[in-house]
Formats: sequence, structure tokens, C-alpha cells
Amino acid sequence: MVHEDSIMPDVRLLAAVAAGGVLGALARFGLQQAFPHEATGFGWATFAINVAGCLLIGIVVAAATESRRAPRLTRPFLVTGVLGGFTTFSTYIVDVQRALVGGAPRTALLYAAVTLVTALAAAGAGVRLAAFVFGRPGAAADGDLAEEVA
Repeated sequence: MVHEDSIMPDVRLLAAVAAGGVLGALARFGLQQAFPHEATGFGWATFAINVAGCLLIGIVVAAATESRRAPRLTRPFLVTGVLGGFTTFSTYIVDVQRALVGGAPRTALLYAAVTLVTALAAAGAGVRLAAFVFGRPGAAADGDLAEEVA
């Protein structure tokens, strides 16, 4: 028989991630509706969402790692939930595929490469920025916090 106390933390974790995911997905949906693009065009809204989301993931992961006082559900709510729901690499792949099918292979390749490189650089920059702000400028260089993002 499973003890009730062992189930409750999992329910709270699931609720935190789900609530955050709803908020992130709604924000992403709103931005994509506000800034649509042609099938053969560069997906600027999706690009900006993914790069900003990766920067924020780097910041939040590093800040949560540095903060000993952050509530236990802060990181799952913000990173997995809000920012996981906000970033949209599945839409990024669909945008690439639509550009290819639409006859814009250069745009598709440029979009695919620039998004990947920029999003990864943004996550690293977020880790370094948070490490600097929290008084450990060397932490990002020695890899302690960078491993948290991977």
C-alpha cells in the first residue's frame, strides 16, 4: 500500500508544472497570433520566443541553483512549466518544414541554423548573467551551472 504522504509531493509537482505550462503556452500562443508569418518566411515570433525562453531558462536555472531559499517547486514551475510551455521547438521544426515544402530552402536552412545556435548561446548567456548577478562570476566558467542547463 502506498502511503498518502508519498503521493502528495508528486501531485503538487504535477500541478506546478501544469499551471506553469498553461501560462507559458498562452503567452506563446498570443505572441504567435500577434506576429504571424508566411509559410516561406522566417518565423520571427517563434525565433524570438525560443531565444528569449532559452535565455530565461539559463537565468532561472542558475538563480535557483544559487538560491538556497527558493521554494522547492519554483524551478519546476518556471523552467519545466512556464518556460517549457513558452518555448516551442516543435513549432520551429514545423516552420522549417513549411518553408521547405513552400519552396524556400535557404530560408528553412537559415532559420534552422540561426535558431539553434542563438538559442543555445542565449541559454549559456543566461547562466553566465545569473552567475554574475549572484556573485559567482567564475561559476559559469568552471561549468558548475552550465551543467544544470544541459
